[in-house]
Amino acid sequence: MTTAVPLDTQVGGHDGLLSSADGSVIIKPCLPLEIDFYNALSSNDAFAHLLPHVPKFYGTLRLHGRMDENGNIDVADADDEETGKDEPCLLMGRSLVLQNLTHSFSKPNVLDVKLGTMLWDEDASAEKRARMEKRARETTSLETGVRLTGFSVYDHTEASFIKTPKAYGRAITKAELPLGIAKYFPLATSDVPRGQGLPRDMLHQVLSGLVRQVETIREAVRKTEMRMVGCSLLVVYEADWDLLRQHLQSWPPDPRLDEEDGSADADGDSEAEEDADSDDTAASDDDRARPPYLAKLIDFGHTSLRAGAGPDMGVIMGLDTTITLFGNRMEEVAGLEP
Repeated sequence: MTTAVPLDTQVGGHDGLLSSADGSVIIKPCLPLEIDFYNALSSNDAFAHLLPHVPKFYGTLRLHGRMDENGNIDVADADDEETGKDEPCLLMGRSLVLQNLTHSFSKPNVLDVKLGTMLWDEDASAEKRARMEKRARETTSLETGVRLTGFSVYDHTEASFIKTPKAYGRAITKAELPLGIAKYFPLATSDVPRGQGLPRDMLHQVLSGLVRQVETIREAVRKTEMRMVGCSLLVVYEADWDLLRQHLQSWPPDPRLDEEDGSADADGDSEAEEDADSDDTAASDDDRARPPYLAKLIDFGHTSLRAGAGPDMGVIMGLDTTITLFGNRMEEVAGLEP
């Protein structure tokens, strides 16, 4: 039996994400469609161009276990007789085992951007479709293809992360999106780590690199015939000044040179009944240079690959908006008074 703990870096999506005790992988309850999506990426060369832009997929688990008073869960495979005791058990359906994208960061600043203009499945009930259409109209989703689902930024003075919840992203307007992006990419007001933010040179490098990565993701999505309802762009960058400067010096400036990090295993097995913290599945971040920043697509519970349907233009609109927002913030940072 192994231990899973609540994922402490989660800023968006549904509750219930767990991570392995060492933090290298996450255990995500999922719908069958998301398993199908990861299996298709792992087995079909036609979708290989998407692999660098999603978390690594290690397989699936069907787990149950016991939760302690701190929310930690002792888990085991559902067929493991060790858990067949009389203590109260938490039953879990089949879950994805995925790379934890924040694991290689010391102080990860995390942003979840909901992509797309269509927030409902085509087979959704009339009631749900009406509700989701209303949400898209009343938020920034319909007009821009993005909604800031949530983000967290490390505060050096408080020695903790300051989280901005979903309610913020649902309340702001299109005109206020740049303010939200500035809150996630703050500029330091001191020449030593104090409060939130990075020095100008490092923040500019982070934004420049992320723009290139999102541009590369956009190109991959443009080549793929699929519909991505409810997917997100997860953005992470290092808030520790010393580590970030070190990693910026060693990291490839072109995201296309980083195809190993974040790509799915080519031989991923949908029924890989392996422990979430297995040495056979969790790649060691110490074996390669750690990224100073990254952007990946996540959340494919309502994504389907559809030959002949063309790319999802609502998602492409959202990626274009993100590129513009990040690029404008980069220019703003360059022009701000020191």
